Amino acid sequence: MTEVENFLTPEDEQEIVNTIVQAEKNTSGEIRVHIEGHTDLDHFDRAKEVFHFLKMDNTKEENGVLIYVAVNDKKFVIFGDSGINKVVPNNFWDATKDVIQNQFKKGNFKQGIIDGILQAGEALQKHFPWNHDTTNELSNEVSKA
Repeated sequence: MTEVENFLTPEDEQEIVNTIVQAEKNTSGEIRVHIEGHTDLDHFDRAKEVFHFLKMDNTKEENGVLIYVAVNDKKFVIFGDSGINKVVPNNFWDATKDVIQNQFKKGNFKQGIIDGILQAGEALQKHFPWNHDTTNELSNEVSKA
């Protein structure tokens, strides 16, 4: 088994998917999680590339958020689309990063991702509330490479 396959159990992944569903319940925003082993690119650049590959830049309100994790590199990035970046405080992603990092340092990878999803979901609900036209534009599944 690879590091990516060992990073989360199937039960952990399902709990993350359930958390994404919960976080997106009252917002038009979209949250995805992507896990891979390693990248030769700068991690921010790779997250941006994955964001595009997952078609997260095609949401109607430009309000997608990607939590990207490179397991072997021990790095992660929170990447928000332009719509959400325009409305959250400048240090918002730093605060979300700290929430995730605190759990990751303890080896609580699932909980770190869940805490990040919930914090991103709160911002999305505040700035992009659900309305009757809201549809789930993207899959909630954890993607892997």
